[in-house]
Amino acid sequence: MTTVRKLLEVKENAKNFSVESSQTVLDALKVMADARIGAVLVTDNGKIVGIYTERDYLYKGELAGRIAGETPLRDVMTSQMFTVNLNTSVEQCMGLMKQHRLRHLPVVENEKLLGIVSMRDVLLAAIELKDSEIRGLENYIMGSGFQS
Repeated sequence: MTTVRKLLEVKENAKNFSVESSQTVLDALKVMADARIGAVLVTDNGKIVGIYTERDYLYKGELAGRIAGETPLRDVMTSQMFTVNLNTSVEQCMGLMKQHRLRHLPVVENEKLLGIVSMRDVLLAAIELKDSEIRGLENYIMGSGFQS
């Protein structure tokens, strides 16, 4: 069973990006574009109070008549976040993401942020796990003398 711990160990970019809630949407978009990421954490005096994603920009931004350079993040961030811990399985992450239509899950242990796992991280791990299971079954079938 692959866990979030393993996902964070293999991530290329383990840096956590954040923007203060008083900063503008444009500030968050610049951070996201520069880092080539789809979400940033929103903080208030160093404490995480939400997350801002590409989808938030799409649905709560320009289409809603807001101007990125004038809108504070606190007005458009997602404040209700679902988090996971290091021992959460990839399957559990997939279930949370599917049930709540999420693309990013902050990883928290003892109230400390350790990272973020994305849908891409979870899907790549799930595919790797399935490939391993398939190879194991193929080896079992070939070793048992069973042939189709």
